[in-house]
Amino acid sequence: MESLNSHPRRQNPLDRPVDLVPRMIRQGYDRTCIDSRRQWVEEKTACQLPHIGRYSIDGEQMRGNIENPIGAVQVPVGAAGPLLLKGEHAIGTFYVPMATTEGALVRSYERGMVAVTRAGGASARVQSDENTISPVFSFTDIDAAHEFSLRVRDEEPNIRREAESTTRHGRLLRIECNATGRQVIVSFCYSTADASGMNMIVNATERACEWIERNCAARSHYIFSGLSSEKRASGRLFWGGKGKKVTAGALLPATTVKAYLHTTPERLVHMWHHTVIGHIHANSLGYNGQFANGLAAVFIACGQDVANIVNSAVGVTSFEATEEGDLYASVTLPSLTVGTVGGGTSLGTARECLEMLGCTGAGSAEAFAEIVAATLLAGELSMGSAIASGEFVQAHEKYGRNRPE
Repeated sequence: MESLNSHPRRQNPLDRPVDLVPRMIRQGYDRTCIDSRRQWVEEKTACQLPHIGRYSIDGEQMRGNIENPIGAVQVPVGAAGPLLLKGEHAIGTFYVPMATTEGALVRSYERGMVAVTRAGGASARVQSDENTISPVFSFTDIDAAHEFSLRVRDEEPNIRREAESTTRHGRLLRIECNATGRQVIVSFCYSTADASGMNMIVNATERACEWIERNCAARSHYIFSGLSSEKRASGRLFWGGKGKKVTAGALLPATTVKAYLHTTPERLVHMWHHTVIGHIHANSLGYNGQFANGLAAVFIACGQDVANIVNSAVGVTSFEATEEGDLYASVTLPSLTVGTVGGGTSLGTARECLEMLGCTGAGSAEAFAEIVAATLLAGELSMGSAIASGEFVQAHEKYGRNRPE
């Protein structure tokens, strides 16, 4: 009988040497390094990447936004409009860039925009604007945790000084302590100006936490506790704290609803009521038809952090019939995370798309947030009307990927 050890040992894939990108082409951002890196990947994957290799973004501009660049991907961009908006910061008629590969999406949003514009336009307001990070501190017992919470409250001016020493634009608005057992979650709430600002506030908060450990008798801390719901959906987002709380609304006469949306205010409210019940059964966070669709398309076009769709899409759409028989439609986005400076907002096409909206650079983030909210309002009207009128499937068949005209 053969020994169990007589057969040659199979090679474990983990035993093989890791084939890394050569260091000489791993670090550079100029065109030569990017091309060399892409060619290396082509050899290793036996795949040609000609489209990825055709891009207009300067390589050095990618530094800080991506590692190991090999080129850029391309997503079709459409313009939806006109969207008449009477916001506090965004006033006028806008044509909204939307990057997507989902057929019928741009046409759907445009239909809603036309209806809103024909009705006299949408209103939009930014109700609040802040970004929150919530580190957690640990202690020996609940007594120490309680004393820490009181101490942090007394030391808030010193903590603010430490946090704000790391940034020119961020301001620490307040600190909130939440003790659970012998740990304390401390929420740092910031104003981040025109940036979405997550990197900014993480850096500021880490500096503040180091000072707190030295001066407030904390044993240790973790920079994230999960309470702030960064890029995660949660009920806490309804209270804001992850970007801008924005509302948008429009009054649409019954004649406009019939002419452009092919339904009636009564029918839309009836549909809304019945689908609210479904949302409750599903234990959904809020109520909406397609917030994520519009957010993804605008975020990709305008260089936003696409993962923030998760928290930004938590919100509420409301359809109401007025005493006169017209429709009042509104959307509420309690945690819309957008920015017009930093991140990918200055990269090539993203800057051009923001320029289409008049939202480049400092002083324009609130206007951009109002435009996004009004865009989502248009999308909710169009999708809701397609369901209420029974045209939803027909529209996708006619304008989508199946049989596009």
